[in-house]
Amino acid sequence: MKTLLFTLLIAVYATCCVAQSNAFTVSVTGKGQPVILIPGYSCGGEVWKETVDHLKGRYECHVLTLAGYNGVAPIQAPVLQTVRDELIRYVKTQQLHKPILLGHSLGAFMSLWVSSTEPDLFSKLICVDGVPFISAMTNPTITADSLRRNPMYNPELMVRNFTSTPDSLFAVSQKRAMRMQVTDTLKADLVTSWAVRSDRRTLAETIIEMSLTDLRQDIARITAPTLVLGGQYFNSEPATMRILNEQYEKLPNKQLAVSNTKHFIMYENPQWFYAQIDRFLQSAN
Repeated sequence: MKTLLFTLLIAVYATCCVAQSNAFTVSVTGKGQPVILIPGYSCGGEVWKETVDHLKGRYECHVLTLAGYNGVAPIQAPVLQTVRDELIRYVKTQQLHKPILLGHSLGAFMSLWVSSTEPDLFSKLICVDGVPFISAMTNPTITADSLRRNPMYNPELMVRNFTSTPDSLFAVSQKRAMRMQVTDTLKADLVTSWAVRSDRRTLAETIIEMSLTDLRQDIARITAPTLVLGGQYFNSEPATMRILNEQYEKLPNKQLAVSNTKHFIMYENPQWFYAQIDRFLQSAN
């Protein structure tokens, strides 16, 4: 009986130690230095499946799915600020020593946000087709304050637009959008399925929250070496590099690389993607 009780106590203790935030779920795979993988807007952690397969023999992969995305229960706004705070808490409570951040799109934005908030917590960052201030990609003079005065950036209006769209129309619009971002139609449909399973209010609130959060000055506080990978879409390489240099101007320790791909670089050009991240992770700086 004592042995059984001891075993149950250990099980309860272990469960408490791995308790997760309601701001995201976490799946842990592999062994080695921890890497936290953050998916992009509306995506589930499954977006990193192939990347985890590539890394798990050398790294301990902590794969997140954010609240409200891909069937995970939603939380109250501000969603992304809560994710930022809870991710920092997760790293500290799980005692992850100098983890690496690997984020795609919104996940790259989140990587920049947490590491500029707690610069000493992380060892390296990899930002995959994401920027510090998405609203300024076409016009670097735009400010978050000016956008707040624009009715298009009203959170409640955006929520109404998202939640009032019929399910069938929403699915069609998402599929159309994703096929512009992913060449492989099967992958595009997979990404669409995550968006369809996501909470509409969360989709609206997080796109507005990210659009109104300007990290271009804050990233000057980041001390960790950072690799920025950009997709060209239909731009030229010099045009894409110009945008990345504008966005990341204040980041002190960075490497920039551009691939002739669409948004999901890890799907579009996996060998190039793996070569870039392996070289960066294995480098001393």
